[in-house]
Amino acid sequence: MKLDRLMSILVILLRKERVQAKELAEMFDVSVRTILRDVDTLNLAGIPIVTYRGSKGGIGIVEGYRLDRSILTDEEMTTIITALRSLATTISDPKHEVLMEKFKNTLSASQYSLMNFKINQFIVDLSPWGGGDELKLKTDILHQAIEKCREVVFTYNDSKGVSTDRRIEPYSLVLKTQKWYLYGWCFKREAFRLFKLSRMREIEILDRVFIPKEVSLEQLPWESQWKQPDNMIQLQLIFEKEMKSIVEEWFGAEAIILDDERLMISATLPENNWLYGFILSFGTAVEVISPPHIRRILGEIAEGIQKKYF
Repeated sequence: MKLDRLMSILVILLRKERVQAKELAEMFDVSVRTILRDVDTLNLAGIPIVTYRGSKGGIGIVEGYRLDRSILTDEEMTTIITALRSLATTISDPKHEVLMEKFKNTLSASQYSLMNFKINQFIVDLSPWGGGDELKLKTDILHQAIEKCREVVFTYNDSKGVSTDRRIEPYSLVLKTQKWYLYGWCFKREAFRLFKLSRMREIEILDRVFIPKEVSLEQLPWESQWKQPDNMIQLQLIFEKEMKSIVEEWFGAEAIILDDERLMISATLPENNWLYGFILSFGTAVEVISPPHIRRILGEIAEGIQKKYF
């Protein structure tokens, strides 16, 4: 597309002093005449591009010119570049790389050095340990479907191990507690649902294009779905004192009540397989005080584990 070529040419010219029109033509597989027309277009847009003659000639931007960045402070630019670099750890999108280059090219050499120092002070790596090729493949496929408003189909294994075939209108990729989810309209349930990417198999983009429904994502609707009133229970938990840092991480320091050098927690959480696994992940360092039926369920799970290993 012409717009993509224009933006790419601009980035190249910002990075190099001069470049031959023939070199640009070969790079974008167009004629030299097309490149010269692109240069005229950029000039009309206010970018001062000039042509130099001679053996060291070529196309370049007027010396000292930089893109206007007055609308962004150094701190704001650092935040944007950091966010883009973080997103690139799980979602492969060339547009992110191009956008980062555009921001960087608005800076002088000294400004770029300082900016790079600030960016490296805060690194967010969203990819799992040991790589994440499968996750990247899934996010790439779903991101493409979301951008093009195309339906997707896949096989889904829910938290109970039940496998179903789903057809979805994809709306958003959601990163929640270090896990990626797809939020979309499910034809099987006739409602919006949140799907964990790790449970999705055989994802395929359909040719069928959908018209997005009116839905507000600013209020994070999956939060309200997770906290369905008929699914929530009040838990009373007691942790061993050596678990204080971990308990603070999960529940917050203000939620802890000291009880004979142990830590008492009161929390409202949804009852499902996730809850049982969450409590069991603390091993013998936690005890459920109430409700009684949770104690019974965890006891049965623990007994089953003991029979398997002893």
